[in-house]
Amino acid sequence: MTTYVSADGGSRHLLSLRDASRESLDALLIRAQAFAEGHYDSRALAGIAVCTLFFEPSTRTRLSFQLAAQQLGAHVLNFDASTSSTSKGETALDTLKNIEAMGVRGFVIRHREDGAVAALAAQARAGTCLVNAGDGRSAHPTQGLLDMLTLRQAKGTDFSRLRVAMIGDVKHSRVARSDLQALRALGMGEIRVCGPASLLPDDGTLDGCVATQDFDAALDGVDAVMMLRLQRERMEEGLVASLDDYHRDYGLTASRLKRAAADAVVMHPGPMNRGVEITDEVADGPQSLILTQVANGVATRMAVLEMLLKG
Repeated sequence: MTTYVSADGGSRHLLSLRDASRESLDALLIRAQAFAEGHYDSRALAGIAVCTLFFEPSTRTRLSFQLAAQQLGAHVLNFDASTSSTSKGETALDTLKNIEAMGVRGFVIRHREDGAVAALAAQARAGTCLVNAGDGRSAHPTQGLLDMLTLRQAKGTDFSRLRVAMIGDVKHSRVARSDLQALRALGMGEIRVCGPASLLPDDGTLDGCVATQDFDAALDGVDAVMMLRLQRERMEEGLVASLDDYHRDYGLTASRLKRAAADAVVMHPGPMNRGVEITDEVADGPQSLILTQVANGVATRMAVLEMLLKG
């Protein structure tokens, strides 16, 4: 698994999937699949305290980590920045250090700034484990892992024969970066990335991908369609003309989905902008794995917490 290991070897943290090996990903996904099937020790993390330290709003990620920790027997503390001392000016590092002092060993952290979780990991004491639950636009490693688990369940473990299309706001998406890192590590046959030119990055994120602004071409014959949330705040920056225009050019409809392979699956990390990047008919249709992704989030995060906190 791709982790940061402290200089003294006393701590392990999951920060990104950037340097993940196929072997490490396979091992963790096999473990997550076992959890998804109900095979786990409900006392594996007994006596260990885990804090969900979120400086940004979250529904799926926060709740699935809480449930994952609880199902492994951990004590779970829920930190809400809006009602904490951060509203009085306390820094994220001081918050971490104070909760560490209470005996908490595991931290699941979401932060709006790129690199914030890595900076906290560098200051954490020996024995503390941090999981990046999304930082800025940099990384969301457990979302990447759960998406890979969902694809494996639907399409098998040999990704080399598959074609996947990722559609939408890749430039601002931490999910996209983690998914692309995992897809490359697992040997995906062809990765197509599609979106308006203003929403496609030019920083190396798309290395090894086929990039296009033609949605119909991107969908032709693909085995999986990974839609991304249009971050509406980007409308204020003028990166998209209008929601209607975006839906016309990059919204996934049932008729458009017919361009993909007949057994293609549809994924979305949530939250969805229904009627913008995806229609109700597709989101709730037979090819959608969106709720399966949510379910797999619990199993995947159980595997991550076990790996870091138990070994």
